[in-house]
Amino acid sequence: MTDSPHADVWPVRTERLQIRPMTAPDIDAMWAWRQLPDVNRWLGLAPDTIEAFRERYLDPERLASMHIVELVAENGEATPIGDLMIRIGDGWGQLEVADQVKCVEAELGWVLDPRYTGRGYATEAIRAVIGVCFGALGLRRVHAGCFADNEPSWRLMERLGMRREEFSRKTALHRSGEWLDGMNYGILAEEWAVS
Repeated sequence: MTDSPHADVWPVRTERLQIRPMTAPDIDAMWAWRQLPDVNRWLGLAPDTIEAFRERYLDPERLASMHIVELVAENGEATPIGDLMIRIGDGWGQLEVADQVKCVEAELGWVLDPRYTGRGYATEAIRAVIGVCFGALGLRRVHAGCFADNEPSWRLMERLGMRREEFSRKTALHRSGEWLDGMNYGILAEEWAVS
């Protein structure tokens, strides 16, 4: 088990899935989908060896922010099908109120094994995680970003009621050597309550 400061809220169950903190033994399963070209083309870093990948995700801070999405069969058997990052951080505040913006928002990121796309699993998992962020974790804002060309990712954010807050032109240099557009989305706790 990771040293997550909110370990008591996990695992989270949905109709078909379980979301739980990632542990060191999960890293090899995660590598199976993250090393695929159609997946890692959208990732911020795509280590080219399992050893480099393990080293990156064994970092205690990174490991503590990662969660595994599992498909749960009727017999209770759980199969890892994706991973989620939930990075809780500070909002921005003027100096006089800076102590009131500590740990009030989360940045989300996700990757789903392509063998399991198109069945609503990502929507189900992210909906559950946003619910935890605004429920048990008591956060005020959730945000996520992606390359504009990563249409499945931004469509998912829009399906969940997240608002496009930024469309930036050619602000991210992709490992292909091309400058790509970026998109950032967010949602507030009070917006989630009415969605």
